Amino acid sequence: MIERLARNGGAVYLLLAAYFLVNLLVRLSLPASLELDEGQQLFLAQWLATGYDTQPPFYNWLQYGVVQIFGSTVLAVSFLKNLILFCCYLLFGLTASLLIRDRVLAVIATLGLITIPQIGFEAQRDLTHTVAVLFAGCLFVYFFLRTLRHPSALNYALCGIAIGIGVMSKYNFVLLPAAAIIAVLPERDLRARLFDPRILLTIIVSAVLVTPHAIWFMDHVGKATSGSIGKLTEDAHGSRIALIGEGMLSLAGALAVFVLPTLLFFALAFGRTLLRSWKAETRWTRLIGRMFLIIVVVLVLLVVVGGASNIKDRWLVPFFFLLPIYLCAKIEASGETFEGAARRFGVIVIGIMVIVPLVLFARTPLVGAMGRYGKQNVPYGPAIAAILSSGKDRPSMILASDQQMAGNLRQYAVGIPVMVPGYEGFEDSYVFDATHPALFVWRRKGEPVPAMRPDMAAWLARKPELSGAVPEVRYVAEPYYYGRDGDAYQFSYAWVYPVAK
Repeated sequence: MIERLARNGGAVYLLLAAYFLVNLLVRLSLPASLELDEGQQLFLAQWLATGYDTQPPFYNWLQYGVVQIFGSTVLAVSFLKNLILFCCYLLFGLTASLLIRDRVLAVIATLGLITIPQIGFEAQRDLTHTVAVLFAGCLFVYFFLRTLRHPSALNYALCGIAIGIGVMSKYNFVLLPAAAIIAVLPERDLRARLFDPRILLTIIVSAVLVTPHAIWFMDHVGKATSGSIGKLTEDAHGSRIALIGEGMLSLAGALAVFVLPTLLFFALAFGRTLLRSWKAETRWTRLIGRMFLIIVVVLVLLVVVGGASNIKDRWLVPFFFLLPIYLCAKIEASGETFEGAARRFGVIVIGIMVIVPLVLFARTPLVGAMGRYGKQNVPYGPAIAAILSSGKDRPSMILASDQQMAGNLRQYAVGIPVMVPGYEGFEDSYVFDATHPALFVWRRKGEPVPAMRPDMAAWLARKPELSGAVPEVRYVAEPYYYGRDGDAYQFSYAWVYPVAK
């Protein structure tokens, strides 16, 4: 298979396009209940803003545009994700073709991206900003290498665009271009590219793109960084030495989970050829290897100096996604023969391309049958329909308990603004009167008395037009999708009308 794809130029991208189309169809065949990131995207897609919360806005901007076409639907969410992932593989393939002359190895490198679990599976399951930063990383590396090989004003400018998109995709992206610049310094024939006056184009273009969000960031530093810092240090306890040890174990575990599957698949395909190629190098493998080393050093410093004790493997996506290209470039540099490796690797890739959609398709019914329900088993559609039909009026707005709930409300309460406590900066001037109430919706979570959440009660207290209102809290229970008989998910809700003065 690999040899045929190598002979037919763009055939590998047709295969990938078909693969992502299958994944799109799989998602559309499942319940429309949204995962965490999916719900967040549909909630925030109500607005086009220079900043939202703890993540930069690039993916949100794209999602906003797609929602204008497809509406607040699962199609809008899944179409965008699969389109961006396809573009990632396209750029990755172009990068492989820049560095690897052997067409078979270039195709193997391109398809090798699917062997990274955080990209091959997790990105399909429920990641958004990570998908955006992978795209930015692929875009940056491609134009960075093009600039090193063929310096031109256009390539320097395009590199600036890639950096700007990366910074607006995830803040940790800045480590990738920083590592790339440092890694170039020891290469005498490439170093001059960093001191070319045209690099000012890179700086100017990236600065222009980032400035609107940077202004928002400076005004919302606490909000923008609290989530990331909290995740890095969550569950941190004990002495300084214990925290460093915990952080190093977390980093080692994340690196192992990210790197080992790809190494294993390449070892299965190439056998001893992979080991014998380990010492072979070109200036491009030296460059990528230095980038890996620099990033590892920075991550270790983040643990030792910054106190990070909880490193997630998905955070490594923009740093080590080049591993398949690195391995294939070293194999080519070694001059080793790899007879049979292409066939074996083709079997591995086809296996992954079959298994991933099957797992995504089967997991919701399977966990439902076992009584261990996932987010797609939650019956948002029937529950929201029941809640809306319980009132005599159309709500002026809906206050949801969290972003995932809000995103699901956006699907089924079409045309009604949805808000979440903490996002008051996006609120419109809602009209509340005898025929336009507010509707509050939250998760009951088995509570015997379905009381209103404190943050929702605080939101209500800040609304003078609703002051004095005493909501009657009700609840609705709907059976899980693919659930066992008698198992139901409970939602609390309250219609809030202004008190007649």
